[in-house]
Amino acid sequence: MPIHVKNADLRNEIIKCKEKDELSKEALEMLSLMAKKYSTKFSYIYPEDREDCISVAIMDCWKYWRGYDYNISQNAFSYYTQIIKNGFGKAWRTLHGNLPQSKKISISNNKIYNI
Repeated sequence: MPIHVKNADLRNEIIKCKEKDELSKEALEMLSLMAKKYSTKFSYIYPEDREDCISVAIMDCWKYWRGYDYNISQNAFSYYTQIIKNGFGKAWRTLHGNLPQSKKISISNNKIYNI
């Protein structure tokens, strides 16, 4: 498994996957690695929250991987990073959306704020 993901490698793998209309193991590993690396930018209330956020982000990548159009954009990395970012936000809201107002935490611009 690679230690980082290069845009060109990800883009080429997604193009292969689109031709087969099936997400390959290699592409899924790249997306998983991206989600795990992205998760290190934040701190979490519970250690399990990190794993939940990663899982939701990977699931969203799997769900929306066909949406990337390589004819429009050369940057597959940014497309999937945005999906991962949105997945983290969705998971966080699901986990802690019902906290009292004084205990809510917002993830924005890679910083955590108490609201």
